Amino acid sequence: MGDSRSLGGSYLCFICVHLWLKNMTTDAKILSALRANPDGVSGAQLAEQLEISRAAIWSRIEELRQVGYEIEAEPHLGYRLISSPDALHADDLLARLGKTKIIGRDIRVFKETTSTNDVIEKLARDGVKEGVVVFAESQTKGRGRLGRKWISPANKGLWFSILLRPDMHPQETTQLTVASATALRRAIIAETNLRPEIKWPNDILIGGKKVAGILTELSAESDCVKYITLGIGVDVNVDAHELPPEVRKLATSLKIESGAAICRAELATGILRELDRDYARICAGKFSEVADEWEAGCATIGKNVTVLMGDRKICGRAESLDDAGALLVRTEHGHLERVIGGDVTLEK
Repeated sequence: MGDSRSLGGSYLCFICVHLWLKNMTTDAKILSALRANPDGVSGAQLAEQLEISRAAIWSRIEELRQVGYEIEAEPHLGYRLISSPDALHADDLLARLGKTKIIGRDIRVFKETTSTNDVIEKLARDGVKEGVVVFAESQTKGRGRLGRKWISPANKGLWFSILLRPDMHPQETTQLTVASATALRRAIIAETNLRPEIKWPNDILIGGKKVAGILTELSAESDCVKYITLGIGVDVNVDAHELPPEVRKLATSLKIESGAAICRAELATGILRELDRDYARICAGKFSEVADEWEAGCATIGKNVTVLMGDRKICGRAESLDDAGALLVRTEHGHLERVIGGDVTLEK
């Protein structure tokens, strides 16, 4: 007799996959099927799988071609995906991503917006469930930490925000910034083979230059988080001349560092998978696992740093993270300072 627990787990897994497929659009299902069958899939198979007519399949294929997907049709092989446009489409991102636990189960793409964090704020107030991701091909008022402007060239990077509703105390939310940095670093390594480093609390560096940043904004009451807006910006295919002169010595892009253009859609879905994984670890109380990985990839730990927090200045050696994700800095007087925010400079 089989193990009833294993059977139950398999059944629940089947239900989750069925619900994920049910929530996908027709175009997302078609793209998912084309990617799962690189040698081709017939119109009859697609029609049966999607429970629509072959004429409807042909119509959707034509629509996908119109927005830049090169889809070949051969009598004996069926439809075959040859190439995808260098653009972010929600259906394509969902098809590439596959099933996730929370992050990415709802993806929305805007051609342009003020800031993706602004869009998430509105969705949060409207009661939308956590896990929704908003991408923008360009932002007119992109922002970073401490009120800084984030330059977002159209179709050159990944500018996106995620709505989260974790069951945690406001003082613990630094854990999410730490987890996001580790996830972002893993995804960049997997897609580019570059070796980025993390600078506390929210920067990803390559060769000492910033290639990505994280902005965590929260709405909370005294003892609980209502929602968190997790904003991420990655300079993907930005060329050197497209960087403002004042930041060229401080910033870079994945294309500049690797010498080749990066598939933004593939990188985007890789980041979302890793974020979903680390968010699950945080929610399961496994921050120590994430913190260990963060420290292994961090350029801040073990270095002498200067931290500016408003009018206050702390100088010392960055030693580690505490259980809430704050940076512990040992000053020249031997005091251990707990830093939960501010502007960190690595001393040479």
